[in-house]
Amino acid sequence: MLSLSGLFLAALIAATLLPAQSEAVLVALLLEGGDPVLLVAVATAGNVLGSLFNWWLGLQVQRFQGRRWFPVSATRLERAQAWYRRHGRWSLLLSWAPVIGDPITLAAGVMREPLRVFLPLVLIAKGMRYIVLALVTLGLM
Repeated sequence: MLSLSGLFLAALIAATLLPAQSEAVLVALLLEGGDPVLLVAVATAGNVLGSLFNWWLGLQVQRFQGRRWFPVSATRLERAQAWYRRHGRWSLLLSWAPVIGDPITLAAGVMREPLRVFLPLVLIAKGMRYIVLALVTLGLM
């Protein structure tokens, strides 16, 4: 149980704008013989929840941007918004990608992407990343 909650927490933090990595935790638990379906589901749930937090921060950006603790500079936010304007909601399928994924989810909130669009695209992106990682780890791909 502790390992599942640790995986969930690692995945959640990894999806926010804070630096963290959940893939190593997932791989370690898979190599220890953990249930791949359960582990992928837990990692995906945590990672999607972290992305939902980014989306919510984006919705609140005008309210929070001037605060010291707000983790996004004006320049980084402008770049993310430009990317989102140029590539649209389908760019959320890249929300799994290092470096660009988290800012895309924040930009989706800033751009007021509806949750009914945001959630399925992020769920697909995050879930597929963990599925592929599990398959590779287990030598099935």
